[in-house]
Amino acid sequence: MRKDNREHFLFTAWAASVIAMFGSLYFSEIRHFEPCELCWYQRILMYPFVLILGIAVIKKDYKIALYSMILSFIGGCISLYHYSLQKFSFLSEHAPVCGRIPCTGQYINWFGFITIPFLALNGFVIIFICSVIILKKSKEKLYL
Repeated sequence: MRKDNREHFLFTAWAASVIAMFGSLYFSEIRHFEPCELCWYQRILMYPFVLILGIAVIKKDYKIALYSMILSFIGGCISLYHYSLQKFSFLSEHAPVCGRIPCTGQYINWFGFITIPFLALNGFVIIFICSVIILKKSKEKLYL
């Protein structure tokens, strides 16, 4: 019989959301980087994961994976679009104005490619992949 490790993937997804939340709070509250409009949308999608995935970890509720997969996909698309605005000049030149803080601005640019939307994208991708694995393992468990 195969070991059920869905709990590990659920915890990994939750840990990624916690790290992403504290990372964004660090940049805005400690480093005083004001978020742009797209950053706010990414936060709106990331922050609830801390609570809902945390509860799912405690209750071992693997059904949350469907919802976390959908929301992380949407958040990942926003992050990818935001990152593309920052890195591709043909997109940034024609980007609509986001508000007071331009979405094309890069507060950080570590190693020439790591920006805040890139970090958010990684968080969403980790949550998405863990959610897909949990769903796959849940279906396998049904057929055993």
